[in-house]
Amino acid sequence: MYTTLYFKIKRFDGENKWYQDYELPYEKGKTILWVLTTIREQLDPTLVFTSACRHAICGSCAVKINDNAFLVCKTSLDKVLETFKTNRLTFEPLNNFEVIKDLAVAWEPKMEKMEQVKPWLIPSDEGSKEEGFIQSEEDYHEIAAPTDCILCGVCASECNQLAVNDGTYLDPFILNRAYRFAVDSRDAAPEEHIMPVFENELWKCLHCMQCVTKCPKGIPLTDQISYLRQETIKMGEVKNQGAKHAFAFHDDVKKKGRLNEMTLPIKTDGLVNTAMTKVPFALRMIRKGKINPFHIPKEVEGIKGVRELYKFAQEVSEE
Repeated sequence: MYTTLYFKIKRFDGENKWYQDYELPYEKGKTILWVLTTIREQLDPTLVFTSACRHAICGSCAVKINDNAFLVCKTSLDKVLETFKTNRLTFEPLNNFEVIKDLAVAWEPKMEKMEQVKPWLIPSDEGSKEEGFIQSEEDYHEIAAPTDCILCGVCASECNQLAVNDGTYLDPFILNRAYRFAVDSRDAAPEEHIMPVFENELWKCLHCMQCVTKCPKGIPLTDQISYLRQETIKMGEVKNQGAKHAFAFHDDVKKKGRLNEMTLPIKTDGLVNTAMTKVPFALRMIRKGKINPFHIPKEVEGIKGVRELYKFAQEVSEE
């Protein structure tokens, strides 16, 4: 085991950015928050980071370690050293946030975006001031997982769509909030939570699964995104690129058990848009032998079983 640990921390004073080096003797059984606290208390009182509860409840202490986001109060130092197999760790502020100073990031812009999905209960007329709203245990469990979100920002830091988007795509934790109230049995207007999500490029999720794998609470964010997409389709939003792609994917697999990669872009974007934006790329793929424009997919072996699965899924959705 290592005797000395080397840390490189990204600093920011409002104008200048730089990396600063620190050393600490190794101690067994500590957390990453212990590292940051020890550096500030013993080596550099000017270091800025945020923390509060120390019990993975407040969500304030998330930072990047070797380019991966962690909630540092619950993250074992030994586990991190084992994962990266090095005693040299680099700490940086979360991705996709405005940095205030050093490792501290600004949440105000994110909260302003969250207001779009109305992250509060829109009550129905079924309850009363005296009795409140009766909710079954089954209905409660529908909102239990999304309610566990502590707004740590790890999912937003890991989101690859946010890294390339121009600012319209909503952060994963905002999508979680929209889902949490849309499925609440006591809410009277789920569409008021869902439609702002649709209008902010819901279909652009890249399915990279980083938000799920890194979430310290294990919230199934991609399942929630799938639900929100399905609900927008039920609301009649079927003319957009995302919905068209989903229908094309659905129909191809149902018909032959596999995708037809030559017709999929046309079904998704239309003939004109495909000709303008995809043809040059397709020609390069053809020259490289990556696709065969004359190949017509045949039905896969066991296509009857595939269609039976479709039939079963349809019956379940209608129950």
